[in-house]
Amino acid sequence: EAESCPFCEGREDRTPPEVWAERPGGGPPDSPGWTARAVPNLYPVLGGEAAARSTQRAERDSGFSSSVDPLRASSRAREPDLFASQPADGAHEVIIHAPEHVTVMAELSEERFAGAVAAWRERMRAHAEAASFVHLIVNEGPDAGASLVHSHAQLYAMGFVPAEVARERERAGAYHERTMGGHLLSDVAVEEVRRGDRLVAIDDEALLVCPWASRSPFELRVIPRQPAPAFESDGEVGTAMIRQAIAALARVFDAAPQLNLWVRTAPRGTEEFCWHVDIVPRLTIRAGFELGTGVEVNVYPPERAAGDLREALGS
Repeated sequence: EAESCPFCEGREDRTPPEVWAERPGGGPPDSPGWTARAVPNLYPVLGGEAAARSTQRAERDSGFSSSVDPLRASSRAREPDLFASQPADGAHEVIIHAPEHVTVMAELSEERFAGAVAAWRERMRAHAEAASFVHLIVNEGPDAGASLVHSHAQLYAMGFVPAEVARERERAGAYHERTMGGHLLSDVAVEEVRRGDRLVAIDDEALLVCPWASRSPFELRVIPRQPAPAFESDGEVGTAMIRQAIAALARVFDAAPQLNLWVRTAPRGTEEFCWHVDIVPRLTIRAGFELGTGVEVNVYPPERAAGDLREALGS
């Protein structure tokens, strides 16, 4: 695999032309010498001829949400459109974590890991003003949706706010008003530290928990200790804890499990929100009950998973 991997250093001509790279020694685009690199996805979910319209719509919108935000009341027409659709505009990038052929984030050195997360933030900032929402993911393993094994992330700069994100934004805003200034996820974090049974690790910047009512075994969430809406604008906060989460899973399972990771950052123009990073090992399969009801079945309680992870970390 390494011999034919298009993401390895020296094979820059086998990817689309790069849109960004960290190249400490300088050099022209699409040349060796980089430590992290971003290129358009060869098979994009978003983009194409409609991309220009996305930027135009972003300029017209209020900034709180896009014109196709599912929870924006003003978008409801008198006559319902039963088959509404929109162009899949936006941008879809691949962020290559390292020039070496590393297949999982657990194998990245501390320096390479920090550089990878810094690249996430750099590319998220590049799209933050034009996109209604920026979604960043890491898929590791075929069961998690990875098609290439070389460690990488994917970024989606979207022209709308997905329903799940919009609901989280609305909950955070409503809680802030009801508590006269409280921050929902920050208050959850304080309570998790007080109780301790789902807390896995904590440092000066962030904490790691197995969330209450986790959807699947060993689900993890990184939460900043000081609430901040935008992951991309919060310096290096959380980088060390994300690495610790990946390491803890690898120790519990004696190898890095297949997993999905995503960054939940604030939609454009949202002030009351708190970013978090979710990590879900692919240990179970959602079957007919889960798919048909939307009810998740977790056979391994988060309190037990957190205990296993604390033991693996020696804490």
